[in-house]
Amino acid sequence: MRTAGLIALTLSILWSAPASAEIAISRKDCQRLVNHEPAPDVTYQPGVDVHGRPVAPADLGGGQQIQLPDVIYIPIEVLIQDKYGIPANSVLYDATALVGVVSVRGNQVYFEDQPLTDPEIVALEEACRDRGFN
Repeated sequence: MRTAGLIALTLSILWSAPASAEIAISRKDCQRLVNHEPAPDVTYQPGVDVHGRPVAPADLGGGQQIQLPDVIYIPIEVLIQDKYGIPANSVLYDATALVGVVSVRGNQVYFEDQPLTDPEIVALEEACRDRGFN
């Protein structure tokens, strides 16, 4: 949903300006375009309340901490068995074909190591950040 809105915003800006004109983007558009990054003093801090006073942890037994990997890989597969009507009990082949791998690194998504980002949107985000509209 966000990507479709960003593409529509980019196209409306580009199509409404003459080829030689300087393109202007409003603070409101930048706020819709750029991901919000909260200041360090407003992020959650374990063991401290909103006033900075220490509080007891909610985990009675200490809990388990799950460490997420830096990169998350998602294989994209097609069931060729469904596409070609091959019986489910066939043991002659693997019924899946790997189309590619999607990887997630931070806030960026890649397909086969190619970023899934529109270059124009990236340029607009950088312009917004340069002007302090984030």
